[in-house]
Amino acid sequence: MNSTTISRKQAWLESLRPKTLPLGVIAIITGSALTYLTGNFKWPVALLSIITAGLLQILSNLANDYGDAVKGSDTAERIGPLRGMQKGIITQADMKKALKFNIIAACISGILLIIVACEKPEDAIGFLALGLIAILAAITYTVGKKPYGYLGLGDISVLVFFGWLSVIGTFYLQAHSFNVITILPATACGLLSVAVLNINNMRDIENDVKAGKNTLAVRLGPQGARIYHTIIILVAILCFAFFNLLYLQGWSGWLFLLAVPMLMNHIRRVLADPTPEGMRPMLENMVKAALLTNVLFSIGVVMSK
Repeated sequence: MNSTTISRKQAWLESLRPKTLPLGVIAIITGSALTYLTGNFKWPVALLSIITAGLLQILSNLANDYGDAVKGSDTAERIGPLRGMQKGIITQADMKKALKFNIIAACISGILLIIVACEKPEDAIGFLALGLIAILAAITYTVGKKPYGYLGLGDISVLVFFGWLSVIGTFYLQAHSFNVITILPATACGLLSVAVLNINNMRDIENDVKAGKNTLAVRLGPQGARIYHTIIILVAILCFAFFNLLYLQGWSGWLFLLAVPMLMNHIRRVLADPTPEGMRPMLENMVKAALLTNVLFSIGVVMSK
């Protein structure tokens, strides 16, 4: 295997951003744990939900690379790692083919999920519409004439799709009903994913200003973005805590507290370093903290049944 082949594979791996893929899965795990709590857990639905969420996350990552590269936002001055299109290893045509393939795969997985999970025609139509909206949202974050990621709307999109829709939608697909108990964990899960996006945006804040990419971190400024980061993590912890106080009994529901020291240390490091360079290691750290918090919470929910 020659170096060129290796470099192309590495370029595609960088564009796929495997370290972010847990974000598409943790919401499904959380939603499935809640269905287990109510006695409605279904393995086939949970598995297809994870596959579909993973494909949508990959689609979002590839579309993000494509949009930023085409618009010139990803330059050699960027603090974050250079992607395949930036390095010239992946062409626009190659990336378009990858996007089309991923869209088809996500559609197939989503349709299978709807066939397996939905019992009523109106549910099937509703989730088909939500799936198409999710695909459109993944693409238009950085692609198009007015990508919403350049308008500072990425945070609310992540909260909606990686929190509310993913957790509550996963619960509904298995239980076939809405339950108010899902709102607090869904909000917490979404906010932790928003924190991951915010770290990414704080890292790229200087380059984004030059490129005219007005993320919320750009709008808030370096210090404001750090205060915002602290608030959303603390609110996520409170959402999990209130859920346990209101709906769970016993000690197992508080397992997620084992992740709080990691979250607090993360906040301390973010507040202590005002530089974009300092945010580079914090991205992976935040992904791990979000994953650990949600997994511990889900285990606690299952154990409390």
